Amino acid sequence: MTRPEEVWIPLVDEPIGTIVAQIQADHAEIDALVDTPQRLLAFRTFAYIRVGLVLGELLVENDIEPYNGSKTWIDQLLGNPEYKARVVENVRAVAEQVARDVSDDAPLGPDEAARERFRDFARRQLEQT
Repeated sequence: MTRPEEVWIPLVDEPIGTIVAQIQADHAEIDALVDTPQRLLAFRTFAYIRVGLVLGELLVENDIEPYNGSKTWIDQLLGNPEYKARVVENVRAVAEQVARDVSDDAPLGPDEAARERFRDFARRQLEQT
């Protein structure tokens, strides 16, 4: 089976990826919901989008102190427990949505009958050479 890190394609750099990864690490229930490589990829893709949208909304809704070299606007927003909870809630909602939508995942790769047909084909090809 392919390991998740082999399937994963980095979609964004810091800080959104770090935020999503930290929330995922802090909330074990999210890992249980996105337990396959396909679900993890879908989760990260949509969680990054959702976190970006929430942070953008919060930026528009709030006055942020000018950057002083220490705290970015994201750090300032996530320093507010209410805003942090809003971001966590959205990440959890994405995980739940992915778990529902992909609950009937088809297995990746060929089924056993297809594998057997291929083995037969390969044997015949080897016998001919």
